[in-house]
Amino acid sequence: MEHMKQHNVHSFRRNGREIVVEGPVPAYLLQSYEMHPDLDAFRRPTEQHEALVEIAALDEGRIILARVDQTIIGYVTFHYPDEMERWSEGNMKDLIELGAIEVADEFRSYGIGRTLIRTAFENDQMENYIVFTTEYYWHWDLKGSGLSVWDYRKMMEKLMKTVQMEWYATDDPEICAHPANCLMVRIGKNVPLSSKEQFDKVRFRQRYMY
Repeated sequence: MEHMKQHNVHSFRRNGREIVVEGPVPAYLLQSYEMHPDLDAFRRPTEQHEALVEIAALDEGRIILARVDQTIIGYVTFHYPDEMERWSEGNMKDLIELGAIEVADEFRSYGIGRTLIRTAFENDQMENYIVFTTEYYWHWDLKGSGLSVWDYRKMMEKLMKTVQMEWYATDDPEICAHPANCLMVRIGKNVPLSSKEQFDKVRFRQRYMY
């Protein structure tokens, strides 16, 4: 299927600095930016920068980022699920994973996460897809945020609900490994019934559970 990417740009000022939120950002433009040193939740900033460029170059890949001048201070990624994960088993061309979202510590109180995600869904460009995200508590910055596991879970759910993502049940072992983990999903209005049914089969390997 053809993946339409409509580049959107928003800007606002906080503490005298202009913050630009834009995307999907093409790979060549991403290469010209640098990563904030605090963006190290998943890997070293330089390695994460390389990963973002690689995702942006994929047909289905989307990177929405926030920046101050040429420095990336936050991002969210969208791509097909990893081939090693169960979510790829249905080989669905209209199933996209919201893979990672990260905002540098000093910018976390500015509502950047919400703006990143809303920008990704603007202009109905995700209405042809089932978009899902897997939330695992071991990826959360509990120490830096000062939040409990459950308060962090509430924060993530609230963030995802800004684009109408909803909690979905699954028998995936990793998600079932801790009650704070969860699967959140948004089914676009143009997604056919056949894809919804296929996603149900991916969510539940034990058929009697759905």
